[in-house]
Amino acid sequence: MKALVKMEPGAGHWEVIDKPEPVPGEGQVKIKVEYIGICGSDLHTYEGHYNVNAKGLTIGHEFAGVVAEVGPGVTNVKVGDRVTSETTFTVCGKCRYCKEGLYNLCPTRKGLGTQQDGAMAQYVLARAKSCHILPENVTTRQASITEAACCAHHGVAKAKINPGDIVLVLGPGPIGLLTAQCVMAKGGRVVMTGLTQDAGRLQIAKEKFGVEYIVDVQKDDVKALVNKLTDGYGADVCYDCTGAVPSMQLGMDLLRKQGQYVQIGLFARDVVEVDFSKIIQKELVVSGSRSQNTHDWEPTLKLMSEGKINADKMITHEVGIDEWDKAYHLLKSGQATKIVMHPIG
Repeated sequence: MKALVKMEPGAGHWEVIDKPEPVPGEGQVKIKVEYIGICGSDLHTYEGHYNVNAKGLTIGHEFAGVVAEVGPGVTNVKVGDRVTSETTFTVCGKCRYCKEGLYNLCPTRKGLGTQQDGAMAQYVLARAKSCHILPENVTTRQASITEAACCAHHGVAKAKINPGDIVLVLGPGPIGLLTAQCVMAKGGRVVMTGLTQDAGRLQIAKEKFGVEYIVDVQKDDVKALVNKLTDGYGADVCYDCTGAVPSMQLGMDLLRKQGQYVQIGLFARDVVEVDFSKIIQKELVVSGSRSQNTHDWEPTLKLMSEGKINADKMITHEVGIDEWDKAYHLLKSGQATKIVMHPIG
């Protein structure tokens, strides 16, 4: 089968090559891939900032397809089922996190597309326990971005949102747009920020997804807007989806006392400067959000089924896995919101 593979450590070295079709073992499922979503971490891997030492690895962890074969002991899915899968491929099953179903925190976890061959291929192996059958009205094309939507759902769940709360979503990238949709599904009123270079995506947020307020922080006074909306108290919740230090600082500044701050975006470096006096004096509740978890998948698929997360509006381009360079440039230039790929061969 044809697969898009990271051939050597470091940046680049991605090639479409022939690989043997995988054979499912105990508790595993072989899935015929139909669509694969491109994640920001895939871009970081290509650029040599993430999963740097991987070699001979098939890329891709956002996907959906049809069950082609099941291994011994699999009872939750059958051949012909349309499915998507969590990225978790193996976990220890013994640590306190595994016992609580918090597989994203297992210290020995291995994920698809990072330590285990992923989905940018004609077939992929998945852990049966990680597979989710799609609702009838959700297509495999739509479901290929479920993992990204689950990351947003996971982050949004880190804070309590009451109907009518003013919620900051910093950054209009794919995760920001998905986060905004999850917030609105809970009744939150979204203020989304971006830079002047994000004008197109901010407009998409308003016109396609109904985000109530969009703000170019380089041109507009976001603090004045938030104060107007909250009688001067400040926003109730903030989700930073940028991983940019100035954005984090802005979010904490705009929050009310006892406001909730959630960091979803990854910072470019591990150590960043944080104003802890603001956290202390305002009694902010600060949380981190890592990836997604098994508990996020069914609620996310339900939101997609109900149209509260609109995958079709998120997906702007479709290419084959042999057109990776084209996809990369579309995403880096900001011309694309979300790209899905399809296998070849």
